[in-house]
Amino acid sequence: MLSNYLPILIFLIVATLLAAVLLALGTGFGRYFARFPGDRAKLSPYECGFEAFEDSRMKFDVRYYLVAILFIVFDLEIAFLFPWAVALGRIGLAGLGAMAVFLGILVVGFVYEWKKGALEWD
Repeated sequence: MLSNYLPILIFLIVATLLAAVLLALGTGFGRYFARFPGDRAKLSPYECGFEAFEDSRMKFDVRYYLVAILFIVFDLEIAFLFPWAVALGRIGLAGLGAMAVFLGILVVGFVYEWKKGALEWD
């Protein structure tokens, strides 16, 4: 009974060792292997193109959210098109109609993004 858990124990030990090695390389120890040392600008936190130490309650431009919606629209489209294309021979016209409705809904989201100007970044 206990021998059934041996692979799980080995997996946990290997995962813990790998995590420790990667953390050591990613923190202070990894700078010895870097091709170019990090300067002050490279080591500063970066998020969304805004200054890192401003007020956390500042308002974001709505285009930031529109780009996120656009990413979700196309990410979902691709994620659902691959399995649909593989199974198209088995699902027939009903599957084709369902995918047409799905793509139509995504086109409505894309047109909304287009009308809001999310595709034109200043």
